[in-house]
Amino acid sequence: MALTQQRKQELITSYQVHETDTGSSEVQIAMLTDRITRLSEHLRANQQDHSSRRGLLKIIGQRKRLLSYVQKQNREKYQALIARLGIRG
Repeated sequence: MALTQQRKQELITSYQVHETDTGSSEVQIAMLTDRITRLSEHLRANQQDHSSRRGLLKIIGQRKRLLSYVQKQNREKYQALIARLGIRG
């Protein structure tokens, strides 16, 4: 269920701000969104897995806090990021 090294590297290169960026808010949000997607699929198949559901809610809260931070820092970057990730319809 965790991100593989290859998928993690793809996300980093896709969302990094500069050459050596591995931990900016945009990269973290992209990784959390990928984990949320995978956990959501898991929970559709395993509806009784309450511990994973709790973990999903914690991850969603963390992504929400990071998105709030990006929105406060740069509104245009926030709009571009949510459009690119396809969240917040």
